[in-house]
Amino acid sequence: MSTFFAGLDAGSTTVKLVILDTNGDIVYKRYERHLSKVRDKVQELLEDAAGQLPGIQTGLAVTGSAGLGLSRVCDLLFSQEVHVAAQAVKKWLPGTDAVVELGGEDAKIIFFKGGLDQRMNGSCAGGTGAFIDQMATLLDVTPEELDQLASESTKVYPVASRCGVFAKSDIQPLLNQGAAKSDVAASIFQAVVNQTVTGLAQGRRIEGNVAFLGGPLTFFKSLRRAFVDTLQLSETEARFPADAAFYVAMGAALSSSEMPAQSIEAWVSKVA
Repeated sequence: MSTFFAGLDAGSTTVKLVILDTNGDIVYKRYERHLSKVRDKVQELLEDAAGQLPGIQTGLAVTGSAGLGLSRVCDLLFSQEVHVAAQAVKKWLPGTDAVVELGGEDAKIIFFKGGLDQRMNGSCAGGTGAFIDQMATLLDVTPEELDQLASESTKVYPVASRCGVFAKSDIQPLLNQGAAKSDVAASIFQAVVNQTVTGLAQGRRIEGNVAFLGGPLTFFKSLRRAFVDTLQLSETEARFPADAAFYVAMGAALSSSEMPAQSIEAWVSKVA
């Protein structure tokens, strides 16, 4: 019976499950918001995978900000997320010099060129997916509508992204003064870029072949464009892989080779 490799990325707002075959190809993937019901959502995803891939044997490794607690409660292998993200990039995006990965409430930069150097934000969710959601609510639009608005902008205003409270104090006066929502939307995405480039990189240049990973950088085209323009990257230097939202889970799947293979139904039983 074939052995497969499963990786579960339980983040602050979403859960991603990936299953790889022995060639490293994805045979199953699913991305869902967990609405703070992490264990229930993980069980749902594993049950869905069991239904689609009945009888397969797989290892399973967990990562992500909500994954550590889950791994302890359910006795699962935990792998640190910056480490597994780096491993995934090395395997599927060789030649990458730096990685920018944005999640629901965390942000990471991994530098490969000149020696491995990893940066991750602290407890503040500024410059992450949660910040974008909060700002969309302030403009009374969905995050998807915010992205569309930003694509229609003609100018960008300075907006703080370190904290939603500070950002609101910048945005509300702009709206009161009649600034176009499209320009405010573009300013919000630019604020995320500025927070990453200045706050997280801490003076180190993000250059060369740069990979962009995580949900916000998968779903928001205006955010992607703002990063490329700010970092002055060429089309070949800016790397947006097709499964960018799943790379951390894919890296965890690589780590799952350390675990004895079991049926997915057995993993469901451990989580239930």
